Amino acid sequence: MKVRALFIDMDGTLLNPSNTISCRNKKAIYRLINQGVKVFLATGRHYEVTVPYHKEMELKTPMICLNGAAIHDAVTGKIIQKKPVQLNEDKFHQLTADDPCNVLIHTPKGLYCKKSNEEIEYWTKVGQTPPRYIGDLRHADYQDVLKYSVRTGTQSPELSAQFKKEARIVEWNDGFEIMAPNVSKWEAIKSILHPFRISPNEAVAIGDGPNDIEMLRHVGTGVAMGNASNEVKAAADFVTGHHENDGLAEFIEHYLHISYESFVI
Repeated sequence: MKVRALFIDMDGTLLNPSNTISCRNKKAIYRLINQGVKVFLATGRHYEVTVPYHKEMELKTPMICLNGAAIHDAVTGKIIQKKPVQLNEDKFHQLTADDPCNVLIHTPKGLYCKKSNEEIEYWTKVGQTPPRYIGDLRHADYQDVLKYSVRTGTQSPELSAQFKKEARIVEWNDGFEIMAPNVSKWEAIKSILHPFRISPNEAVAIGDGPNDIEMLRHVGTGVAMGNASNEVKAAADFVTGHHENDGLAEFIEHYLHISYESFVI
């Protein structure tokens, strides 16, 4: 079946460890675009640290940010779809305020965090937008939360379980993320495919993280990076190379080599 859309995760997929896009990945993506394939970014990042790469690639497609909690217009950057999460704030802060973990709160108006670190400093540099607030989040004035990130430094299923009845949880090795129950990259992909009149069977998705599993399972072809966990690889149809070795380009080149006229499977 002809592939008409490619959805690409960023960290651990499109980007190498230095947070840059390799020339090989760029060339592979440009070749797809020249063949008429629509290429989208689908990331857990917020808009400000997604759009510089979107512009670098000269993409003309909407951006899926914050695991699908927000979709941004390709030209204006305005949110064209958002799904805030409704959480028991008192309970959340009671469980996280005195814990040594860091907490990041993503809203349409910016980022609020418990404390700064190298990650926040990197986001500030790339997005040219500092956090709106750093400190005790019980005193922060924020609305329309799109994603909570709790960074404990380790897997924290007992803590994340406290929120599973009211939200969607994505578990990471260093903590977890909290979104609205109907939020995922896959749900955002469905919203995007419909106006383009593209069938899910005509879409490919590639990623490496637990927030990619659902989209890998439901698109026509799911591709896991070589650096992905076994759980992510099990959800995919193909496993490509490591992101340090341009596994994204490796996958694209393999199928382009089969057919130079169109990207087919």
